[in-house]
Amino acid sequence: MFSTKSLSPRQLSAFTAGVLAIPVAIGAYFLTSNLLIGACSFIIVFAGTYGLILFTLERFIYRKIKLIYKLIHQTKATKKEEVYFKYILPQKSIDEVREDVEKWGEKRNEEIEVLKKNEAYRKEFLQNLAHEFKTPIFSIQGYVDTLLSGAMEEPEVRKKFLESAAKNVDRLVNLMNDLDEISRLERGEQLLYKQNFVMQDLIREVFESLALKAGEKNIKPFIKKGCEFPIVVFADKEKIRMVLTNLVENALKYGRSNGSIMASVYKTDESHVLVEISDDGIGIEEEHLSRIFERFYRTDAARSRDRGGTGLGLAICKHIIEAHEQRIHVRSTPDVGTTIGFTLEAKRE
Repeated sequence: MFSTKSLSPRQLSAFTAGVLAIPVAIGAYFLTSNLLIGACSFIIVFAGTYGLILFTLERFIYRKIKLIYKLIHQTKATKKEEVYFKYILPQKSIDEVREDVEKWGEKRNEEIEVLKKNEAYRKEFLQNLAHEFKTPIFSIQGYVDTLLSGAMEEPEVRKKFLESAAKNVDRLVNLMNDLDEISRLERGEQLLYKQNFVMQDLIREVFESLALKAGEKNIKPFIKKGCEFPIVVFADKEKIRMVLTNLVENALKYGRSNGSIMASVYKTDESHVLVEISDDGIGIEEEHLSRIFERFYRTDAARSRDRGGTGLGLAICKHIIEAHEQRIHVRSTPDVGTTIGFTLEAKRE
């Protein structure tokens, strides 16, 4: 069935002119019984109507449409755009133009939603950052004021307050170091020095370095049975050490006393290796899983701060793994435990 929806301005003008010219030509023929007069009437009416309609469309309608397209681009038209406005746009039907504008509108709506989310994230980040700095600074201020008010004369109190102030200074230093680390990772300033190394050996080194912390809660770290066979990966060893250290420290913080931490290493295919760190701790509610890799995000702010840390560890892990062009993921069930895994490139010859 014939449809005028996809006609260009010229086709629409010709169609309309033909609809008007045919009855006029037929009328002239019947009135004069002269075929030549009928044909001349058709040509004159068709040409005049076609020219008038096309002029109206291009002058008053498509001229406005060009302005809409220029507004959409929000810039002075380039040579390429001028060619588009002059030759391609006039060939489009009104429906095609409408579809273009609707697509532009949908794209802008998506961009606005992203901007809203980013703005909300920025506000939340600044609030969290202020809180992270405020807590140790106020603590230090309190200890110093108390010492200056007379507590300096009491050796035991002085030592206790200075040790507490030193701990908060260390917390600030760690926070600044983590912020500096994550900023360099985001800017791409951290170069990766990739090499082949055995993943299980690095895991054992990390376990050994955190043995004292594990001993305090009587948590046993081990490599899963069946995953002991050496698997070589191609990555930045020290950056991956940082990732493993953060993951194991988290597992120690939130793991159960007398529990365990299990490391698993699998070769998923010829090109990739999967590494997972699992604990049998308190777990994470499903509503928080999608956000735990955000900076300063805590599933339970009060309890998390009591356990120490800067709130940037998992965000740093995510940036390091993504710098390797790999993925990091989390699985967790409350009161059962949490598993955080990441992929790495397999051994490179």
